[in-house]
Amino acid sequence: MIFNYVFYYAVFPGFLFLAVAGMAVSWIDRKVTARFQWRVGPPMMQPFYDLRKLLYKESFSPAGGNRLLFALAPLISVISIIIVADIVILTFINPGITFIGDLIVVLYFFTLIPLASILGASSSNNAFASLGASREMKSILSYELPLILTMLVPVIKAKSILLGKIVGAQAISGSFAGSVSGFLAFVTAMMCIQAKMGLAPFDISEAETELAGGTLIEYSGPLLSLWKLGKMMLLVVAPVFVTVMFWGGGLKVLIVPKYAALIAVFIILKNINPRVRIDQSIRFFWGKMSVAAVIALALAVIGL
Repeated sequence: MIFNYVFYYAVFPGFLFLAVAGMAVSWIDRKVTARFQWRVGPPMMQPFYDLRKLLYKESFSPAGGNRLLFALAPLISVISIIIVADIVILTFINPGITFIGDLIVVLYFFTLIPLASILGASSSNNAFASLGASREMKSILSYELPLILTMLVPVIKAKSILLGKIVGAQAISGSFAGSVSGFLAFVTAMMCIQAKMGLAPFDISEAETELAGGTLIEYSGPLLSLWKLGKMMLLVVAPVFVTVMFWGGGLKVLIVPKYAALIAVFIILKNINPRVRIDQSIRFFWGKMSVAAVIALALAVIGL
């Protein structure tokens, strides 16, 4: 039993799998982005080289900041991503291992990921980092509402809040995205996840051209490598979660091409849209996305 838990968290679908898959997806992202900009792009091993270079460097703690919280923040983020991956992927493979409140736990740890970024930035005692933390906090408050509302659509359709029951319902009746309410919720959730991953046009908290890195400005060495690795892992976990919730019907092996299609959409959206201002982001999620989520929820209640 102990060996199984160690394997799940350390190997698959835990740290080792997420690290390798995250670096691969990050390379694809950078390669496709380079093609959009008429560049060749980096070699396949570039994400690994970047992380290795950071591991050899020294980590500096900012003077006047909370050094313990500053160091713990990236670790909290990475652990949260691993826990989400374990619950979502293992439940998708075997819906029978679901437990009461698993979907709530997943949403909780998903929220903890950007909160860790806020804690790390706030403890760095840097003006740019504090501004990035402020933007990150406003972003969370904007996209979390429509995201949670969209998650209620599969709950209503499956008549259960258990993640395993949601997966099982789609295995029997087909993907929820095939219905009107499911498709609308699916598209809304995609936009919210785009913001949660910090991809353009919602990369507001880092905004390198404005805030010189924002929340990550004071990080260096191994601690910065943890943040970078966590963002790579999130490129795997977040789209898989959306796919499982709304597009999980059919053969389980089809999860791979479905995920590939979804990540392609995220990368395209990232490259064809300029960064929005924080007030534009808030209006977008509290306005159009929240309205779309409420409509999807109403349609799900009446069975559409």
